[in-house]
Amino acid sequence: MEWLEKFNKVFESKIRLGLMSVLVVNDAVSFNELKELLQLTDGNLASHLKALEETEYILVQKQFLGRKPNTTYKATEAGQKAFTDHLQVLENMIRSNM
Repeated sequence: MEWLEKFNKVFESKIRLGLMSVLVVNDAVSFNELKELLQLTDGNLASHLKALEETEYILVQKQFLGRKPNTTYKATEAGQKAFTDHLQVLENMIRSNM
């Protein structure tokens, strides 16, 4: 099947799918907001964010708010395109099975 070739393995994980779902509709989201929203542990969230960062699907921005460190994440153009393409593949897959 042709759509299977376009299936993006990076998004096989429901956590990464969830992360990208949040990041493509928001300008930037903090680590703590993502952790709370997706109900993940620090370590689990960090490992999935690192995987998305390594593929250059997200950008990491570290700064200080007052004296506290704040890390935010945002989807890159490449990440948004990859995610949109992946959703299209899923939609095509669903439609072809009807």
